[in-house]
Amino acid sequence: MPDFGTRLKAERARLGLSQAAMAKAGGVSLNSQSNYENGHRVPDASYLERVAPLGVDVTYVVIGVRVSAALTAAPTGQLADGAVLRSVTPEEAALLDNYEHSDDEGRAAARRLLSALAVSSPVRKAA
Repeated sequence: MPDFGTRLKAERARLGLSQAAMAKAGGVSLNSQSNYENGHRVPDASYLERVAPLGVDVTYVVIGVRVSAALTAAPTGQLADGAVLRSVTPEEAALLDNYEHSDDEGRAAARRLLSALAVSSPVRKAA
C-alpha cells in the first residue's frame, strides 16, 4: 500500500492541482506541500480539513481506504450537478451496482420498468 505522501500526491494529481495550488488551499508553503508528498513531514488535521473541500479523499490519504470523493466534496448531500446523496439499504446498493454494470440499453430498460412499476406520486420523476 502506498504511504501517506504518495497517496496525498496521487489525490492532488487526480484533482489536476499543482503543488502550489494545493499548498495555497491547505494554508501551507510550497516547501511544506513538497515535504508532505515526499514523506518528510506529515500535515496536521487542519491542513486536511482545508484541502477536503477541493475533493481530496482525506480518508484515502490518511488510511489508504477510498471513500467517494463526491461524499468528501459534498457534506450537505447536494452535489454541484444536482445529484443528491442519501444512504441506501444493501438491497438498494445491489440494485444500483447492477444498474451501473449494465450497458446503456439495459439502463434505459431498467428506468422504463421501474417507472412503470412505481406507485404514482406527485414527486415521482419520469425516466
